Amino acid sequence: MHALRIESSRKLTPIVIAVLVASWVIFNSQRSVTAQERPANFVIILADDLGYGDCGFTGSQQVRTPHIDALAQDGIVCKQGYVSAPVCAPSRAGLLTGRNQPTFGFDNNLPPKPLQQFDPDHSGLPINVKTIADRLSDLGYVNGIIGKWHLGEADHFHPLKRGFHEFWGYLGGGHDYFKADPDSKQNYLRPILCNYKQPQAITYLTDDKGDECVDFIRRHKAEPFFLYASFNAPHGPLQATEKDLDLYSHIENKSRRTYCAMIHRLDQNVGRIVEELKKNDLYQDTMVVFLSDNGGPIKRFKDGSVAGIRSNAPFRGSKGTLLEGGIHVPFVISMPGKLQGGTAFKKPVSSLDLTPTFVNLAGGSIKAADKLDGVDLLPFLQGRKEMAADRELKWRFTISGSLREGDWKLIRLPDRLPMLYDLRHDEAELNDLADAHPNRVREMLRRFGDWDVSLPHPQFLEGDRYRRTQIDLYDTQYDLIQPR
Repeated sequence: MHALRIESSRKLTPIVIAVLVASWVIFNSQRSVTAQERPANFVIILADDLGYGDCGFTGSQQVRTPHIDALAQDGIVCKQGYVSAPVCAPSRAGLLTGRNQPTFGFDNNLPPKPLQQFDPDHSGLPINVKTIADRLSDLGYVNGIIGKWHLGEADHFHPLKRGFHEFWGYLGGGHDYFKADPDSKQNYLRPILCNYKQPQAITYLTDDKGDECVDFIRRHKAEPFFLYASFNAPHGPLQATEKDLDLYSHIENKSRRTYCAMIHRLDQNVGRIVEELKKNDLYQDTMVVFLSDNGGPIKRFKDGSVAGIRSNAPFRGSKGTLLEGGIHVPFVISMPGKLQGGTAFKKPVSSLDLTPTFVNLAGGSIKAADKLDGVDLLPFLQGRKEMAADRELKWRFTISGSLREGDWKLIRLPDRLPMLYDLRHDEAELNDLADAHPNRVREMLRRFGDWDVSLPHPQFLEGDRYRRTQIDLYDTQYDLIQPR
């Protein structure tokens, strides 16, 4: 509000002048208070294909993650944190919308090229589905994505048309860590895209992403922001710097050594993001969420053996399965100004919960018409409300489906009878209790089936070869002990 103009006051009565002056004083005092009440900022740090057992705070005796562990100590560790799909693209679709992605036809991974029977214009996140960035943009936030998009490469799917104001990264599902080649036809060598500057040459991609995340925080520290730090580490290709490889030279398996080195570099950049928030006095008021997009993949050979590169211990399963090893991920929520650090939340939470949590904390509201499948976690994390003991979570992914109700979890596959597990006593899902609880199986299967048949047809399908691969992963022997 501008100061009162003296010349205009000559035409006003003393009473009117007094009222205007009082109003001006009250307005400015209120504005001063408001300026001190910073709006919440939001940062999602997403790892890619990170094994559950490959962080210090999840029990690793081999991989050192001091910065991620420090974030966990400052925040709340969600002991039963889930993503909505066991592979990259559909998991990210759920994460960024707050909607279980099969409800809008995104229950497959994106194929490199759409199959001929599908319209390529629909090979991505449907344009009529709002993202978390759309919702925060409406609330005055500046939104940036650094890194991997993987939600459609056609122009109408571009992140800058999905609520994000800044993008530094690539549209596909992965990238080489050391180079880009504009003349190459390989997806992982395509140039980095950026709308706010000429992208620098790649040094080591995880560090370059860290640079951009730090720069984003510096440039937008005076306004409310949402930073989606979408790392591709430790997703393949397995590539690490020599310096980081030296830290794990004692590991004989070369692939495992490289994978651990890649996690080390990811951890260093998580530390850089947190440090920049602290430098700018933003850490207390920023909700930082760290998680992986799915469990670690397991390479299965024709003789039935598996490659021990990633560890999802103590869980059975891997990327591509609805066993715990595919969807139960490292999951931390930190906001020292609002959440008590150094604690654990033991009820199931989902990546679908982040959209309503962020929007409500930002001063917005979620309506029934938004059809979100998540809940606002803040009242539960603060202890103001008790989460229902029988909370229900659902998954549908290509050939598989699963329903969790409280501690009970049902898995449905096409080549066998439904499987039932009691996760409270069997987190590794070793003891199928379906025969002992036929009524529970029947009821859970009916509820899941009612939901299943209400879903739309998929907008696209991945290659059919993955169906056999996914089935075989349920019969694989997994190491349930973390490497030392």
